[in-house]
Amino acid sequence: MKTNELTGSALDWAVAKCEKLYVSTDMLIGGWGAFVDYSDEYCNVHYQPSTHWGWAGAIIERERISLIGESGERWIAEWGWIKMVGDTPLIAAMRAYVASKFGNEIEIPEELIEEV
Repeated sequence: MKTNELTGSALDWAVAKCEKLYVSTDMLIGGWGAFVDYSDEYCNVHYQPSTHWGWAGAIIERERISLIGESGERWIAEWGWIKMVGDTPLIAAMRAYVASKFGNEIEIPEELIEEV
């Protein structure tokens, strides 16, 4: 799948892969989700950096991803030579982060493709 088209759980899953987290998929009310294991006791947490600043903010700061708001509903994220757009600052920034690690395309689990 093209990195600049990733959204929702597909984007969250790709970010977890970039962070080298153990990530799995599971069915939620309303669709599939990305889950990561954050403890020694196998405690899965619904991972959503594309919508939650708590997860994405640390990545944006650490990676020094620049965010620029344009007129309308579009945001641009820049990381070095990589430039990605999104409807929200987090979507744009996480797309840029994934592109920095995997390039313009990434294979994601089949069940997450339906959501995009």
